[in-house]
Amino acid sequence: MSPISRCVDNDELARLVRQYGLSQPVTVTRPTLPSLSEFAASLEGVWSRCWLTNDGEVHRELEAKLAAHLGVEHISLFCNGTIALLVALQALEIDGGEVITTPFTFPATAHVLHWNRVRPVFCDIEDKTFNIDASKIEALIGPETRAILGVHVYGNPCKVETIRDIAARHGLKVIYDAAHAFGVRLRGRSLLVHGDMSMLSFHATKVFSTIEGGAVVSPSEELRRRVNMLKNFGIANEESIIGPGLNGKMNEVQAAFGLLQLRTVEREIANRRQIAESYRRHLAEIPGVSMMQDLPDAEHNYGYFPVLIDTDRYGLDRDTVYTLLKRFNISTRKYFHPLVSHAPCYAELPSAQPDLLPVAERAAREVLCLPIYGTLDPNVPQVVARILREVHAHVA
Repeated sequence: MSPISRCVDNDELARLVRQYGLSQPVTVTRPTLPSLSEFAASLEGVWSRCWLTNDGEVHRELEAKLAAHLGVEHISLFCNGTIALLVALQALEIDGGEVITTPFTFPATAHVLHWNRVRPVFCDIEDKTFNIDASKIEALIGPETRAILGVHVYGNPCKVETIRDIAARHGLKVIYDAAHAFGVRLRGRSLLVHGDMSMLSFHATKVFSTIEGGAVVSPSEELRRRVNMLKNFGIANEESIIGPGLNGKMNEVQAAFGLLQLRTVEREIANRRQIAESYRRHLAEIPGVSMMQDLPDAEHNYGYFPVLIDTDRYGLDRDTVYTLLKRFNISTRKYFHPLVSHAPCYAELPSAQPDLLPVAERAAREVLCLPIYGTLDPNVPQVVARILREVHAHVA
């Protein structure tokens, strides 16, 4: 017998599916695309110049416009966010020792440490933002600690001032995985100005996309030049290679797509905000379903809409709710489950032991990201809430 069948009568479930099931599948995210003709027109200059990559005209234009839009001075475009973060660590000469980071993140955050021969030291997370718990960082600092790698989870800003002060006391670098934080502002300033470097992801699932892509934000022009050298094979000029690098460049086709996306990204964020507000209204009083709220000093981008399913209060666990919503043609995501600290390559680390990460373990058991994107049918939040409310009433 399935977990759903044990808790919800099959006839009742069939009735609910007939009443609320959607005729077309709803994905957890979906890119908002420009028209194909508009994209084709944007490539005409690329074709006429026969310049497809290597710091072309469109690449330079996107860099300049992104810097202005985001409120930063020094930005370097990349083929994807993972390579961007890998290079950021190299640019800061973090290539050994230990780095304190979070287990509640996409695996790439820890993987780039591994590729730089760095041992991750996992720190538990806050229960309101799911970011690294700054109050627990200092106890994890040891003789081999080189840096703190924070993640602005779901675009929620980390405690950047507290982390800055800890790093200053101990002579550590601070890097932020800002993959979720495009356009997020903290107290009126870009979140990306904090730390020694920040990485952005422009993957197709993000608020702003270049199909694949990413960027590094540097605090100085000198460091930006180093980043650019590292992402281009270590080449300084036509006849000089000054260090080992790799190929992390963004091409002209990606950049052209990004320029079109940049025109509409604020409308995309506004539409997502309306969806998030609708979810909050309709889910507000369902027992066992809790939501994150906007932080008072932050401007959010609404890239994700996570909820927590409390098994005891709701009557079903998160995994069952995940499976249940699929019956109604609604896809969700257990993001982030499992914790990256559970991966075999990290699970034996002393800091990966579950009893040291109680908040992260609970979040990974309970979190469920609901569908949110700019073109989502505005009725979906109400439908999701009705399903969850009626199923809870039946189970109760």
